Amino acid sequence: MSSHQIIAFFAPEVARSMRRWFLQLGGVGFIPLGLLDGSVIPLPGSMDVLTILLAARGPDLWFYYAIMATTGSVLGSFVTYRIARKGGKEAVARRVPRAVLNRAYKIFERWGFGAIAIPAMLPPPTPMIAFVLAAGAMQYSMAKFLIALTLGRFVRYTLLAYLGVRYGRRILTVITTHGHLVLWAVGALVVIGLAVFLVIRARSKRAVAS
Repeated sequence: MSSHQIIAFFAPEVARSMRRWFLQLGGVGFIPLGLLDGSVIPLPGSMDVLTILLAARGPDLWFYYAIMATTGSVLGSFVTYRIARKGGKEAVARRVPRAVLNRAYKIFERWGFGAIAIPAMLPPPTPMIAFVLAAGAMQYSMAKFLIALTLGRFVRYTLLAYLGVRYGRRILTVITTHGHLVLWAVGALVVIGLAVFLVIRARSKRAVAS
């Protein structure tokens, strides 16, 4: 049996064991999982699943789980941000495909705060890690980075925790089947709201200037 066959054979059991372990940890489990998910080797959807499962199992603690999920995710991404901030663009280029990184740089240069807050609300396959690395490599304000990331993650995990309470574990099937349509809808509304705000702000500045 080859090494790949061995890994494939044991992978489901390892995944089940890890899931049980994180569930037993409860809200505290979001911290180590967030550190893993926020690294350059992310675990797409893992935080979402744990949030829904814990909220479904403990409805009275759903808001606590949303806060802990936000905290774990922000901590994990902040560590990656600090590494990128210290290493600069050269170090980041060795960790992320050049095409993905260049796209993240362009989006980040244009949107800044929104380039962190909006992807933070959206589900996989949004390359959140690329925007985190871009923010660090471009020496983006630490305070603004944390505020944008916390805002986006809080909206996302509060919504998921509420859905976990409202619909139980069935919501996992809905999300898997329909590609996180709810989160994408929320993200679209936020984008529209941000765009309206920027337009109103620009017009106000022009009115004052004139």
